[in-house]
Amino acid sequence: MINVLPRVVKLKEAALDLLFPQRCVGCGSEGALLCRSCLGSLPRIMPPLCPMCGVPRLNSALCSNCAEWQANIDGIRSSFRFEGVIRQAIHQLKYNNLRALAMPLSKLLNDYLTANPVPGDVLVPVPLHGKRLRARGYNQSVLLARELGRLSGLAVAEDCLVRQRQTPPQARTASVEERRSNVTGAFACRDHRLKGMRVIVIDDVSTSGATLNACAAALKSYGASQVWGLTLAREI
Repeated sequence: MINVLPRVVKLKEAALDLLFPQRCVGCGSEGALLCRSCLGSLPRIMPPLCPMCGVPRLNSALCSNCAEWQANIDGIRSSFRFEGVIRQAIHQLKYNNLRALAMPLSKLLNDYLTANPVPGDVLVPVPLHGKRLRARGYNQSVLLARELGRLSGLAVAEDCLVRQRQTPPQARTASVEERRSNVTGAFACRDHRLKGMRVIVIDDVSTSGATLNACAAALKSYGASQVWGLTLAREI
């Protein structure tokens, strides 16, 4: 028996594109949520990098923030600077319910991961607290992790890591020290299913690395062998 469902889905998508053509979140041109021109202008983070937090540097030595940081995470890598079109795209995905952006943004993450391999057996999205999840209706990091898992072939563990304490947004904190204190102990694991595994924690933006590090602390306390962070963008 022929499965016609994929064809029906494609026809539906084509009809929607005809009636409501996609527009680039950067320049507004029709055809795609991120047009070729805007994709080419994205502010990529290039080496040399701080080997811990991944910020660009003049050399590959630890930055001043990481030199004195007793980190739990093995390293953080980000594709772009958090500015311009990538900032607009992340805001549209995160706050304006434009969930369709998860697909092209995850492709950018997969392209980065292919060119800059990070050791990992499983992807774990940074969880939202239940109140924030109910208010927003979805977790953008889960959407990114699902699409990245589909593209990369890596497994995705969505419900292993939980946010057990609601914290103020990291962007509202004034210093690196406040950001680290803000999320200390905020995460916990449900079980030991990731024991001995190399985990890549997925988020949209890294500000200081504090959230990813707090996730790594929880994952390693339950047996994860390595934990890396991977985000679309990084505040520089």
